[in-house]
Amino acid sequence: MNAVLPRRRSQAWTLANCLTYGRLAAVPVVVGLLFWPDEIGARFAAFAVFVLAGITDYLDGYVARTYAQSSALGRMLDPIADKLLVAACLLMLAADNTIAGWSLWAAIVILCREVLVSGLREYLAELKVSVPVSRIAKWKTTVQLVAIGFLVAGPAGETVLPGTERIGIVLLWVAAALTIWTGWDYMRAGIKHVIDDPR
Repeated sequence: MNAVLPRRRSQAWTLANCLTYGRLAAVPVVVGLLFWPDEIGARFAAFAVFVLAGITDYLDGYVARTYAQSSALGRMLDPIADKLLVAACLLMLAADNTIAGWSLWAAIVILCREVLVSGLREYLAELKVSVPVSRIAKWKTTVQLVAIGFLVAGPAGETVLPGTERIGIVLLWVAAALTIWTGWDYMRAGIKHVIDDPR
């Protein structure tokens, strides 16, 4: 008689991964709500969804570490979810002129750095080289999310906290400065492997 083996629970549906899926699902929701930039209710709703998505960015990593739910799928999707959320919000905020003028350069720097680091990480992965996330990079992510949160709130936030958009723009420039710093750190850490690659 064959023994019945317990079914192994799929790593795809751990709590940590489900939080990441939630952040991915939040992207089209926030984008859809930002199609009505002058509607106070829509901006408040977009802000609420963005904040929840930002919270999952911390929670999924915490849950994965605390409850041993780390997986290859989670490690792949987590940075993708972060970059999609940030890029989509920056594009929508630029489209409705919440980010305008010289401040567009801050958004461009952030987006270019994300592409640069993603390309570098992809190349280094082929060489079996990992580039750990630095403490400054974590601060950059935090400042970036807070800045975008203020800007997503936009005119709705102004009704509660006058100067909301100005605070968001200042923090966006701080995030851009940290982006340049961390981008250089990643390049410096990875360039040696690129130069020494014999292929």
